Amino acid sequence: MKSGAGGISQFERRLLDAAYEAALEGLRSGGIPIGSALGAPDGSIVATGHNLRLQSGDTTAHAEVACIRNAGRRRDWHTLTLASTLSPCIMCTGTCLLHRIPRVIIGENKSFLGGEDLMAQRGISFVVVQDPRCIALMEKFIREKPELWNEDIGVPPGADR
Repeated sequence: MKSGAGGISQFERRLLDAAYEAALEGLRSGGIPIGSALGAPDGSIVATGHNLRLQSGDTTAHAEVACIRNAGRRRDWHTLTLASTLSPCIMCTGTCLLHRIPRVIIGENKSFLGGEDLMAQRGISFVVVQDPRCIALMEKFIREKPELWNEDIGVPPGADR
């Protein structure tokens, strides 16, 4: 399910805020500014993560995957909520499906539309906030470093989108 900013709770807003802070940390450490946070029903933030592809040289080190890795071994995945500053790609959507995460808060999908159709098809509840901070962060990064953005999303240099 998609909806606007009114469709998230105070806790989900805190999760998105934590994901945004993780994205800023990723940028400060020389990476792509995408962040993620994982929260539990009791209101606690279980883990955060940011895209580490540039820092680690690992093409699978996306924010959502890093966040889930940081959460460690758990048995309560089916009760958690994931927030991401950017629409999760197909790999990260698959990671959510694998772990049976039932709800995803998406900061924005204007810069990149990920696997939202697959989430909907497989019963993951999600909301697209179109958070101005998330949009501005990605727009600035894409404008300033298009070669890194295109490399990250798999668009070869010189190819049309």
